[in-house]
Amino acid sequence: MKNKRRKMPDKTTKCHLLIYIFKKRYILILYTLFISISSFAQIDSTYIQAFDQELSIRPYVYKKFTALSTEIGNDETEYLPNTPIGLGFGVTYKKYSLSGGYAFGFMRDKNRGKTKSIDFQYHYYGRNFVFDFFFQDYKGFYREDNKQNEVYHIYPDIKLAQYGVFGQYVFNSKKFSYQAAFNQSEKQLRSAGSFQLGGGLYYNKVRSDSTITLPNNKIANYQLSISGGYAYTWVIKRNFFTSLSVSLGINLGAESISDFGKKIDVSPSVFPRFSMGYNGKDWSIGLSFVMNRIYVSHDDKTQKIALGTGNFQLSYIKRIDIAPKFLKQIKYIN
Repeated sequence: MKNKRRKMPDKTTKCHLLIYIFKKRYILILYTLFISISSFAQIDSTYIQAFDQELSIRPYVYKKFTALSTEIGNDETEYLPNTPIGLGFGVTYKKYSLSGGYAFGFMRDKNRGKTKSIDFQYHYYGRNFVFDFFFQDYKGFYREDNKQNEVYHIYPDIKLAQYGVFGQYVFNSKKFSYQAAFNQSEKQLRSAGSFQLGGGLYYNKVRSDSTITLPNNKIANYQLSISGGYAYTWVIKRNFFTSLSVSLGINLGAESISDFGKKIDVSPSVFPRFSMGYNGKDWSIGLSFVMNRIYVSHDDKTQKIALGTGNFQLSYIKRIDIAPKFLKQIKYIN
């Protein structure tokens, strides 16, 4: 028998592989560095206060989605996925948290069609840095008829995907706390705000066989985002609070990584966050909303296509004075 020679990858494949490995390691190093810097940040205790209890449990209700919008002139059409409400549960001990949730299919409205989806969103709120991770894949959307009640148009041919990471640096972390506003793992004692600066990396893909007019029935691109904004938390009668954060950005997009520097599409982006809640002595309740809107296509001569990624969450947090013995051992590890 003749020995079959394994085909070796060409130089282009090797180069792409090395770039991919380098990027993975580079992102991991940056993430580790940012987390380390955040952990050593100082705070002003007259503005931010830690809770006395080290252990807390958190049941919550949530809804995640990614909406697709098309704009032709002044006319905008929005396509929504039929995603159900989910239930989740989390446990936090000191700085360590573990949580998970599940969206039950029977809670869907059958009149809005079928949606198959994978939606992973993780929002990390550190002392100096905020990170948002997106891994989403959707198939099947609907559109509500505004002229009539309870009338829906179903579009099973629409598919979209978005993978990305977004990060920001919080300048006034000594007085302003994202953790108090969105995790309620600590308490904002006095109203304060902060400027923020950052950006993100995305891969976007939209496909439609007949509903939306696209070149070759699909459009895909990579985007680099540069953004800045401001966040502020209002403290009302010490225990009530509401928080608003808005970041405006410019996204540079291209169909492939090699096209950057040759042909770049410029489009706007906006990333608002809102939260409100109440902090008692050993319990809290909070409502939060996160929304990230970017354009996959932003050509004034044809149609504009935007993706809006959102997450609603209503949480109840119960703090416990006495932690189990096995959790207390963590004190000696740190």
